[in-house]
Amino acid sequence: MQTEKKNILTYEGLRKYEEELENLKVNRRQEVAQKIKEARAQGDLSENAEYDAAKDEQRDIEARIEELEKILKNAEVVDEDEVDLGKINIGCRVKILDVEMKEEMEFKIVGSTEANSLKGKISNESPVGKALIGKKVGDTVKVETQVGELKYKVLEIQKSN
Repeated sequence: MQTEKKNILTYEGLRKYEEELENLKVNRRQEVAQKIKEARAQGDLSENAEYDAAKDEQRDIEARIEELEKILKNAEVVDEDEVDLGKINIGCRVKILDVEMKEEMEFKIVGSTEANSLKGKISNESPVGKALIGKKVGDTVKVETQVGELKYKVLEIQKSN
């Protein structure tokens, strides 16, 4: 039997997923059930677009609930207060320098389920995240990407909160 992959989360990510799950179960399920009830009241279901849309929405909500429950069931929470700031790890914020472009960037290293590059959160499993894990201030890392090899210098490691 294959063991399920652990979903590494920060406390912030854990709270976000728990709140979303609660909202889906308590509010969204009732809203969709009401939409289905109203659409049924309109009569013939074979040509009822509102009914079909509500059933699709219900299916999407149930799939997301199942996905969230699976994430939370296999969650391993990183205590960001106990992160060792001597080296990069999940839960810390890191400032790096793109050596070639002379551009500073800042990221929070998170588990893959929380990753969102638009919000500055990169996964520990991404090429950059993987290369940075375990590095110290002053270290230079090389990352193989689709556009070639990139070099980053670690400038700063700090708590994320």
